[in-house]
Amino acid sequence: FKGGDTCEYLLSSGRFLGEKVWQPHSCMMHKYKNSEAKNCLVDKHIVFIGDSRIRQLFYSFIKLINPQVKEEGNKHGNIPFEDKSASIKVDFLWYPEVNGSMRQRIKSWTEGSVAKPHIIVAGAATWSIKIHNGSNEALTQYKVNITSIAPLLEKLAKSSDVYWVLQDPVYEDLLSESRKMITNEKIDAYNEAAVRILNSSSRNSKAKVKVFSVSKLIAQETIMKSADGLHLPESSRDTNAMILMNVYCNKIMKPIDGSCCQPQPPLTLIQKLAFCFFTLSIIGYIIISLIHRNNYRKNKSCTDLESGEEKKPAISTPNISTLEMLLHSFCKLGLIMTYFYLCDRANLFMKENKFYTHSSFFIPIIYVLVLGVFFTENTKETKVLNREQTDEWKGWMQLVILIYHISGASTFLPVYMHIRVLVAAYLFQTGYGHFSYFWVKGDFGVYRVCQVLFRLNFLVIVLCIVMDRPYQFYYFVPLVTVWFMIIYGTLALWPQIVQKTANGNCLWHFGLLLKLICLLICIYFLSYSQGAFEKIFSFWPLSKCFELNGNVYEWWFRWKLDRYVVFHGMLFAFIYLALQKCQMITEGKGDPLFSSRVSNVLLVFSVVAFLTYSIWASSCKNKTECNELHPSVSVVQILAFVLIRNIPGYVRSVYSSFFAWFGKISLELFICQYHIWLAADTKGILVLIPGYPMFNILVSTFIFVCVAHEISQITNDLAQIVVPKDNSTLLKRLLCIAGFFSGLLLVSAVQDQSRH
Repeated sequence: FKGGDTCEYLLSSGRFLGEKVWQPHSCMMHKYKNSEAKNCLVDKHIVFIGDSRIRQLFYSFIKLINPQVKEEGNKHGNIPFEDKSASIKVDFLWYPEVNGSMRQRIKSWTEGSVAKPHIIVAGAATWSIKIHNGSNEALTQYKVNITSIAPLLEKLAKSSDVYWVLQDPVYEDLLSESRKMITNEKIDAYNEAAVRILNSSSRNSKAKVKVFSVSKLIAQETIMKSADGLHLPESSRDTNAMILMNVYCNKIMKPIDGSCCQPQPPLTLIQKLAFCFFTLSIIGYIIISLIHRNNYRKNKSCTDLESGEEKKPAISTPNISTLEMLLHSFCKLGLIMTYFYLCDRANLFMKENKFYTHSSFFIPIIYVLVLGVFFTENTKETKVLNREQTDEWKGWMQLVILIYHISGASTFLPVYMHIRVLVAAYLFQTGYGHFSYFWVKGDFGVYRVCQVLFRLNFLVIVLCIVMDRPYQFYYFVPLVTVWFMIIYGTLALWPQIVQKTANGNCLWHFGLLLKLICLLICIYFLSYSQGAFEKIFSFWPLSKCFELNGNVYEWWFRWKLDRYVVFHGMLFAFIYLALQKCQMITEGKGDPLFSSRVSNVLLVFSVVAFLTYSIWASSCKNKTECNELHPSVSVVQILAFVLIRNIPGYVRSVYSSFFAWFGKISLELFICQYHIWLAADTKGILVLIPGYPMFNILVSTFIFVCVAHEISQITNDLAQIVVPKDNSTLLKRLLCIAGFFSGLLLVSAVQDQSRH
């Protein structure tokens, strides 16, 4: 499958997803808003020249600039349009036949004194068929006329974008008597003549007249909905206008979800340095492996001829093995990052738009959930939210989120609201898990902090470098990183209150509650003071981490959306551990968490609360209003789930090892999906095997999961090397890391300067 020019595919091939969504072959089409269309076409002059079908396309095109335009005026005359705010001029010129008049008009643009239009869209044929009653002489004359026009259009194509629109098929049963001679057979003959003659003199030239043939494919699917059998329904011509906008504007506006007609982005300085680093790592690993293999052969066990005893080979020094492990990890990571780059930065693999249907979301969900039930095992411990249970929770949530993303289910509001709860549940676990660790262990050492920060951020930092994306682009990792530091700061700051000290005096519990109340007040203040929040994160170098598109609004929105749920997780952990210490709950195998009566009441209450939230989320009508309520009410369904999962003793004593396996690599799955499962930074779907959607999903999913698992192993291996337990060694490593980031900031500043 040739990569080639995706513009060619956009103009010539594609298919419908559903009834109205057009999917070009191999690339993604951006849906332009009015403001984007104006920014692209500012100071441009566009001309549509042809018959009534071209007039239809003209109206659909200008409605992308100004939706208020009405289709009125002389149908068989010229129609001007101008948007003074953006200095855009669009003209329709009535030339229903390819004849001397059209040639004269086109010729006038080739003369030096006349300003050439930036875009020319031309096409005509049906009038010639109608006026001459479909005669062969008319077709012969059409060929002569288009032959005389072709060199002029090719000359214009050197400085302007020139499109020749092929004739759409007609629905012959609906044609009026005066149009019965316009048959699809005649239209095909005229189209064949146009394609053969246009660009005949410039086969090897880059400046060509672009043949707009995709309209034929669209018409074949929709012409039966035409009012008169000749003119396309409005939705179809709107699609044609959007294709025209993508062909011209994608290379200017560079939308993330518009991969058609976009050139491959040039390598940045940081990407080139990363490439050199990974190349050297691979070479270094190969050299060390060869040296070790050679030494192994020399020191291979051999039998002592005198004593008959076997000699053991020499053991390699720790420094060598650590270096080899380091290079081995970077070698694998380099190969994986190459795959990332090829999938989502090089124009090597195809990309397609998402298209949501209920079946594409709910059928995989049911399949995966049923599959998980078949892998039920007993837990090693029966405590509330034990390790196996939290891994299982993360696993099934991650699988649901992945299906949500690839199916494009964000367009369906009830599903969106439930997925928001799953994201909140991850943050709830962050609050619960880190609070429990610090409260029980009392370990506020630098080693623990560095281990957590490294495991959370390593992959994202590498991707920021390799994929040329800002840190905030992978919003979930900054979110959990900042919340981890907030939890650490809340508990580590004076007075340090942990379980060991609180057991001696109950007043310490109130001290900790006071700390949590102060945290809640700070969260509340920042959530309603956007200015204060933006000032905090706009200071350099924090701004380099949290800015997206030149401001920190996106970061504020993401933080605000789940602002209370980490606090709820911390509070739940505190109450649970206090109840556990007071022996007010029973966590034996098969035993209910509380007495039978209390357990039954809480269980019924939890089920009702769970269903109540689902009913409310399913009745949401407005995403903005529901997002406003979400931070306060998401905890209802999360707590209801925790209680349903943990109150019955049997349910608490088992878990799904299938989900738990995915839970252990949930962070890697969440991040890797951006580039090697989805495409165009999550906006589309990666297509490794065109034409076979199910097979493509199976293959890309298999590779994606394997890569995520491998990256998890690499991160764990590197964490042991980069973040050692010895404090003096750790301090040296931290200084090296600080130097690395200082260098990265310096190179980034140089790179930004060169871009400007």
